[in-house]
Amino acid sequence: MTRLCSVFSAMFATVALAAPAVAADGAVAKMVDPSGKTLGTLDLRSTPNGVLITGELSGLPPGPHGFHIHEKGACTPNFDAAGGHFNPTGAEHGFRDPAGPHAGDLPNIVVPQNGRIKIEVYAPGAMLDQGKNSLLADDGTAIVVHAQPDDYTTDPAGAAGARIACGVIQKK
Repeated sequence: MTRLCSVFSAMFATVALAAPAVAADGAVAKMVDPSGKTLGTLDLRSTPNGVLITGELSGLPPGPHGFHIHEKGACTPNFDAAGGHFNPTGAEHGFRDPAGPHAGDLPNIVVPQNGRIKIEVYAPGAMLDQGKNSLLADDGTAIVVHAQPDDYTTDPAGAAGARIACGVIQKK
């Protein structure tokens, strides 16, 4: 029995040592509005088949808003430097498009009247480990909140309008 426990312990230690550090530590995105005011922080955690994004934001206008991962890790005024949606596979935009969605297409968020929202969104086409779908690649990526809801159809961005919040995704 002792020998069996030693074998399992050695196997577990080998698996634990082989796991990438990013997967354990995760990533964060400090969300700001166009004036630079902090709206909250989002936490990103690896799962076996994607990334779970959680956190709380405040100071957003009430109503539905597009919520996406964008292809560049830059949040400059108007957040245009974040580029288009994160799309490493060249898919079409939207959950309703048979050739979609982009890896950065996420469900809309609906902000209540008090402007505070708890976020819990899963991004199945993304990862934090190294690879083509990594959110931590050389140019980085960003999370963007849009002024209007994503219609889940219109290419390339779902007619979601202006960018009202942005956060660069960074390794913890």
